[in-house]
Amino acid sequence: MKTIAIDQSTSATKALLFDEKGNLLRKTNREHHQYYPKSGWVEHDAEEIYANTVAVIRELVENESSNDISIAITNQRETVVVWDKRTGKPVCNAVVWQCMRGVDICNKLKEEGYSDLVKERSGLMIDPYFAGSGVKWILDNIPDARKNAEDGHLLMGTIDSWLIWKLTEGRVHATDYTNASRTMLFNIHTMNWDDDLLKMLTIPRSMMAKPLPCDSEFGTTTVEGTFTTPIKIAGVLGDSHGALAGQMCHTKGMGKVTYGTGSSVMVNIGEEYSTAPEGLVTSVGFSALGKTFYAFEGNIHCTGATIKWIKDQLGLITETAECEQLATSVSDNGGVYMIPAFAGLGAPWWRPDAKGAVVGLTLSSTRAHIIRAAVESIAFQVTDLTRTMTETAHIALKEIRVDGGPANNKFLMQLQADLLNVPVVKSEVEDASAFGAFVMNGFALGTWTTFEQAATVWNGKESILPIANNAETVANNYSGWLEAIKMLLEQN
Repeated sequence: MKTIAIDQSTSATKALLFDEKGNLLRKTNREHHQYYPKSGWVEHDAEEIYANTVAVIRELVENESSNDISIAITNQRETVVVWDKRTGKPVCNAVVWQCMRGVDICNKLKEEGYSDLVKERSGLMIDPYFAGSGVKWILDNIPDARKNAEDGHLLMGTIDSWLIWKLTEGRVHATDYTNASRTMLFNIHTMNWDDDLLKMLTIPRSMMAKPLPCDSEFGTTTVEGTFTTPIKIAGVLGDSHGALAGQMCHTKGMGKVTYGTGSSVMVNIGEEYSTAPEGLVTSVGFSALGKTFYAFEGNIHCTGATIKWIKDQLGLITETAECEQLATSVSDNGGVYMIPAFAGLGAPWWRPDAKGAVVGLTLSSTRAHIIRAAVESIAFQVTDLTRTMTETAHIALKEIRVDGGPANNKFLMQLQADLLNVPVVKSEVEDASAFGAFVMNGFALGTWTTFEQAATVWNGKESILPIANNAETVANNYSGWLEAIKMLLEQN
């Protein structure tokens, strides 16, 4: 059986077709619009995302003659949709995980003393990054939304829930444990919605999707008549969790970095819950084959988005591939550091009020120095997180498995290896999140019955080793980054 893995990310929707051995046969991609209605606000049109999902599936299977196929889903996690189940229409645009409209709500909750409750029950910290404050904002600000929600007419969900509901024509309102664990509403001890957290954010329980393990079957679909008979939706998990599973980090102590619009550093901590160190969160890593693995995670708001900003907003490059050549055209960053706090600073700093900055500019600074600083900022932010994990949580990493578009930048990967002083291993499959969805699909449908069986379809493509004689230079460069961060935080 073949698997269509839907990878619904912050910037686009991909459909990837895998055979049962994990070989990527082909893929399609369609970008969606980004909306910035106010400073710090970010929105997506959920209906556009669904239409793009249908479109990429149709394009992917146009030459397929068989219905011997199923669908798996991985998705941008904290982005949230609220829709009317009577009409199937969202009440407003989706609130994206980068959106800062929930800052005041989160600050009030902190002032009211809810921080410990949120961390104990959900594993998270109170922050607008997570979906809960976005839902409350919608209910409090969109006309008639709260009344309709309290009357039982509205549903909420992360993008996976929205796609499942639409694909099943409203028959199934479900989510998986990983997406649920990123809402600030889910109890990761009981694996269910927490009544106290729902009350805290004044969200009716009737809006919530049914939470299920990642390797569950989530209904059937014809994808708007694309298939003559319904096919199964099986295997769902958030994109960072998909990369953890897709990189075969199935045992305690295995870790991965996903370089996307933002970046996620995640380490499997095993089947026992543990409170995350300051600056990190504990989430459900993934749940499959009757087991639930927890993970420490830190999230960086802007990594790939920084390169996109340089290209689209500043016009310093026309293609992202130019970054590597320009970054290496100068011997160093010339003392220039870019702090891409476009949506505040994420882990381990968690300063939603921080604004982006470029520091250290002189008359000798060039376009290449700015671009190099932008690329370096990605590696620096990942290092911030990894050091917090390893030094505070006492987790020794033997290697980091990486995925995502920026992982193709050789300069970035070498710098990352040098900063962390461990090998950086790239997967043969660039789309690790989608591969993780494929793996969960295989567990759901019985292709594999053990983690060891699933691991046989993964191969490391390339290992980048740290360069020993770079240590002093890299350490000095990183110290400059920390000084720049300190300067920024003191000014905000």
